[in-house]
Amino acid sequence: MNEFLKVCEVAARAGGQVLLDWRGKINAREKGPKDLVTEADLAAQEVVQATIRDAFPNHHFVGEEDGQGTPEHQARQHEYCWICDPLDGTTNYVHQLPGYCVSLALRRDDELVVGVVYDPATDECFTATSGGGAFLNGKRIEVSSCTAIEEALVAVSLPPQVGRDAEELQTFLDLAVASQAIRRLGSAALNLAYLAAGRLDGYWATSTKIWDVAAGVLLVQEAGGHVSGSRGGPFRLGEPGLLTSATGELHHQLEALVTSRLHG
Repeated sequence: MNEFLKVCEVAARAGGQVLLDWRGKINAREKGPKDLVTEADLAAQEVVQATIRDAFPNHHFVGEEDGQGTPEHQARQHEYCWICDPLDGTTNYVHQLPGYCVSLALRRDDELVVGVVYDPATDECFTATSGGGAFLNGKRIEVSSCTAIEEALVAVSLPPQVGRDAEELQTFLDLAVASQAIRRLGSAALNLAYLAAGRLDGYWATSTKIWDVAAGVLLVQEAGGHVSGSRGGPFRLGEPGLLTSATGELHHQLEALVTSRLHG
């Protein structure tokens, strides 16, 4: 396990250095409306993948920029599969805003065993191993003790395209009214890392991908947090969306709010 974590951190930091090197000189192109990909994504993923391949040549690798089939299907075909988002928070990065990172996790069969979320702009490295706890730059972290939604700072991710009447936008408004405050920070992986570190109390999203959340979910779980599906029920890594909370009491309140429109 320690060897997995060591390589995971080295790879994530190497990818982060690529992102720093590319700052200010990228050429962005569209993935789709309101979504972007840059040369930096591709360059960072190449470095991360090469680092993994050198250490574990028989392990599979799924990256956001691969464009190869269904990532969940790929991951399940191999005992060991690395799951990477080389640049989570692309829009922030393109606009030279903080709030982007490298997210890298190792999945063995159906279990997440190692996860790293690295923010190169702040040099914050969030790490977790299954059963081994969660850490920030080597110091153990835990979720907050928040139990009431009216006292909670909650982050939300919205899809790249969202209509005025979209359910996600209406739930965003519901959360804004019910919570102490709400944030849309632009990086699912950092939202999860911040929740694990006690900076956020809750996080909800409906359109995440496997590479957005694999490392962050392990961080939250190892920091003592709660994770479920975005529409209630158990969380499944291959399905879009999740709801995470610092405490069970808060999770029940958030879950009731975000699922009320489904059953109303």
